[in-house]
Amino acid sequence: MSKDDNKLIKEDNKQDVMSQLLQMVAPGTAFRDGLENVLRAKTGGLIVVGYSPEVMEIVDGGFSINCDFSPNYLYELAKMDGAIILSEDIKKILFANTQLIPDSAIPSTETGIRHRTAERVARQTSKLVVSISQRRNVITLYQGTLRYSLKDIGVILTKANQAIQTLERYKVVLDQSLTNLGASEFEEFVTLHDVTNVMSRIEMVLRIKTEINKYIIELGNEGRLISMQLEELVGNTELEARQLMRDYVRELTEDKVKEALLGLKRLSSDELLDPQHMVRLLGYTHTNAVIEETVSPRGFRVLNKIPRLPSIIIANLVEQFGFLSHIMMASIEELDEVDGIGEVRARAIKEGLKRIQEQMFIDRHI
Repeated sequence: MSKDDNKLIKEDNKQDVMSQLLQMVAPGTAFRDGLENVLRAKTGGLIVVGYSPEVMEIVDGGFSINCDFSPNYLYELAKMDGAIILSEDIKKILFANTQLIPDSAIPSTETGIRHRTAERVARQTSKLVVSISQRRNVITLYQGTLRYSLKDIGVILTKANQAIQTLERYKVVLDQSLTNLGASEFEEFVTLHDVTNVMSRIEMVLRIKTEINKYIIELGNEGRLISMQLEELVGNTELEARQLMRDYVRELTEDKVKEALLGLKRLSSDELLDPQHMVRLLGYTHTNAVIEETVSPRGFRVLNKIPRLPSIIIANLVEQFGFLSHIMMASIEELDEVDGIGEVRARAIKEGLKRIQEQMFIDRHI
């Protein structure tokens, strides 16, 4: 496995952990209500989620509570100076008014005593530690080496709405690019440059989607409308990306398609705008001549637009004819010979392709 692959895996794992943390403290949860109560009271607080042997080693003093969790109980117990220990599932308050004594040799970039303790405890125990600042009015999450300060809901909503507006503009451009590409496919005049241009636009849209998903997780029950807008906008973009790869990857195997899609995610923003990186992902050696080379689609993307056409039938068509242009030229009798296609379905395929072609020619922008 390459260094880039390891880096991508670590980044994905980090994002997964962060998503889980944000879901735990999302608005609408009892835990977040309790944290907000403490924040508004300006008493400050230090909360550890989970009681393991590693946590036991650094806990000193305090008293056992072992009661059901409630936002009000958390608020009242936070009035004391010590830390609060919760169960892993945040259903029980186990201890209160405890003193945490982490290893002082653990490095910390924090300046305040409460935040420095929280960071060291998180690094030493790998548990979620929440520090509520008394003066700065901020809730900060720590787990392992991760650190994240929760933002005001209004700020996140503003950012999410701005991202949705950006996504709308990118999606309009992407849809037009896909239509133009489809029209060129029917005319058998597609270059690798056309393909890489659409690939980069798809990835841009998917990256904006990922960014908005982070906001939705952090918004909790306040993010329902944003989530609905996102789903409506993005729709089947990921499927389009996969079908595009299956149409144009030089060597058609599932491993090559998956490798190309992962490679697309790994590209930096600058690399995403450089066609040579995309050409290599498709399995071609980059030269200026190759970029302008005409390529033929296999037809996966267009065939998927025909209603009620199973994926196994599409695969059989591509295996039988090889390219979209050959499928277009095939007679009803020739289509009928493909495994799983009868005369009725053969006619539906011919008529469906004709309708798609006509619509793309109408919608195309020269």
